[in-house]
Amino acid sequence: MKRILLSVCLAALLPVLASAQTVNPNAKVDPKNNKVSRPVVDKPKQKLMTRDELRACLNKQASNDAEAKAVLAAEADYKKERERLMSEKEQLTKEGEAIDANASAIKAEQAELIKSNEELKVKLPEMSRGEQKAAIDGYNARAKANDAKIEAHNKNKDEYMAKAKAFDAAIEKFNKTGKDLETRSLDHLDAVDGWKKACGNKAYDEADEIAIKKEQAAAAAAGK
Repeated sequence: MKRILLSVCLAALLPVLASAQTVNPNAKVDPKNNKVSRPVVDKPKQKLMTRDELRACLNKQASNDAEAKAVLAAEADYKKERERLMSEKEQLTKEGEAIDANASAIKAEQAELIKSNEELKVKLPEMSRGEQKAAIDGYNARAKANDAKIEAHNKNKDEYMAKAKAFDAAIEKFNKTGKDLETRSLDHLDAVDGWKKACGNKAYDEADEIAIKKEQAAAAAAGK
C-alpha cells in the first residue's frame, strides 16, 4: 500500500498544496447528446521512495523530533536560569546599597571622632585626673567600636565583591549559552527544512515502513 511521508517535527508545518489537474485534450464526445464528457485526468504514476531512502528519511525525522524536544528543554532551562540571575542581581543590588550606606555611616562616625578628639585636647588640661581618664576611656571605646565596624564592613565588602565576581562570570556563561542556543535552534530549523525538501510529502510503500520498524525494534532490543 502506498503512503505519504508527513513531517511530525515540532516546527510549524507548511500547508500541502494540491496538485493541479490537467484536462485531457483527447476527451471523447457522447454521441447521444453530443456533449463533451467529463474530462479524464491523466494522473502521472507517482514514484515511490526506495527502502533505503525511506529509512534515511525516518531516521532523520526521529533525529529532528528528538532535537526539537531537546531544544525546548534547553530553552526552559535558559528561562529558569534567567529568572534566577535576575533575582540574584536584585539581591546583590540591595547588598551593595546597604554596604554603601554602612560605609557612609562609618565615615560620618569617624569624622565625629576626629572632632571629639580635637575638642578633648582642648578640654583635658582643665579636667581633673579622674575626669581625664573617664573622657579618654570613653573616646577610646568609641574609637575601638568604630574600628570593629570598619573590620566587619571590610569583611562584608570582600564577601560581596566575591559574589559580584561570581555573578559576572555567571552572566558571561549565561550570555554564551543564549548565543549557543540561538545557533542550535536555527540549525534545527534548517534541518527541518532540509527534511521537508528531501522527504516531505513523498510516497513510499507501507511494506517498507513495516520492515524498517521491525529492523529498528530488533536493533533497540539488541542494544539493551
